Amino acid sequence: MADEKKSKQRDGSMVFESMYPLLALMLILVACVDLCDAATVVDVYRLVQYDISGVPFGSRFSSLNHHAASLSFQRGADLSRSVLILPLRELDLGFLQDYISQKQSLGGLLILLPQTLRPGNIGGGSVLSETQGFRKLLAQLEKLLVHGNIPFPVYFAFENEETDAMLADVKKNDALGQQATATTGGYKLVISVSEPRKIASPTITNIQGWLPGSRAEGDSNQLPTIAIVASYDTFGAAPALSVGSDSNGSGVVALLEVARLFSTLYSNPKTRGRYNLLFALTSGGPYNYEGTQKWLKSLDQRMRESIDYAICLNSVGSWDNELLVHVSKPPDNAYIKQIFEGFSNVAEDLGFQVALKHKKINISNSRVAWEHEQFSRLRVTAATLSELPTPPELLESAGSLSDTR
Repeated sequence: MADEKKSKQRDGSMVFESMYPLLALMLILVACVDLCDAATVVDVYRLVQYDISGVPFGSRFSSLNHHAASLSFQRGADLSRSVLILPLRELDLGFLQDYISQKQSLGGLLILLPQTLRPGNIGGGSVLSETQGFRKLLAQLEKLLVHGNIPFPVYFAFENEETDAMLADVKKNDALGQQATATTGGYKLVISVSEPRKIASPTITNIQGWLPGSRAEGDSNQLPTIAIVASYDTFGAAPALSVGSDSNGSGVVALLEVARLFSTLYSNPKTRGRYNLLFALTSGGPYNYEGTQKWLKSLDQRMRESIDYAICLNSVGSWDNELLVHVSKPPDNAYIKQIFEGFSNVAEDLGFQVALKHKKINISNSRVAWEHEQFSRLRVTAATLSELPTPPELLESAGSLSDTR
């Protein structure tokens, strides 16, 4: 490989210092025929590990030093010292689910993802149709791995010529019953890293911007404020691959575009509105919108009380021509009516639909399903604009590996 590529791999092989932002590691594929005669470096991404109320999820294991195996292995074979290479396009979810639930011994798992799922990779026609199928399958796989306690190392990588050639050889040998060992030869997958360390108090960073409105002549009253908010954090099976193009990259992009347009409008006193505009990018969205709560409580009380209403943007990059306005306050609330009527009028002009969905907040439940609920808990009127028809479960729809469009 080129020196530049090797340098890039070395930079990525840093020690994990967090349970959450795990970086890409190096997977060294050593081809052995009697003696090792070749080695290839491939980018791999480790399965996330995290705790909820002291209960471990994901995988606590990271190091690998085992021979490769494929789904062509002989049934009943001992895989405790083998790394199972599993292409997503050949995934048997039931097999993997049974393997995990029965706690069968496995040296490690390497999941190969199609190049079409690489962030930023855009295809069309039949490629797009195939990719949609992969996304659905990957979402199911991710749910299985993220919500379980996996007793072996799990890594993700993207298919390329090296992995294709390796897998073809491994399949051939496995089909013949020639399981790779130190004496019979084969491919060995090696990752050497220190054990990750838990961060006791993860950093929450919020970013805000402010466009002051214009008072009418002789008006000494404080101007009301409209807040536009979007959460920017993601959560997925492999943090380095969890770009969250839709959840919630689309919300962030929409907020920045609205801020850009109104910044131009408000730069001229003659076109400045009678509202102050408050923009906020908040952290901790997948974790009950903790960043939003922290940001709201840090605001000056007069500022918070001046907010007529807040619009939260979440997963608005829908392929469909419909968005929903989720609210906690009754639909007959004056500001809720104003918000919904405003969106409805614009939607009609643009040729898509907007619907209103009301869900009361259960104060006794610590779960915060929508970002606007953090506002409602502090008696600030707010709504969430989203393509999602129902509130996602904890850590779901928060930037999975399949959310790369």
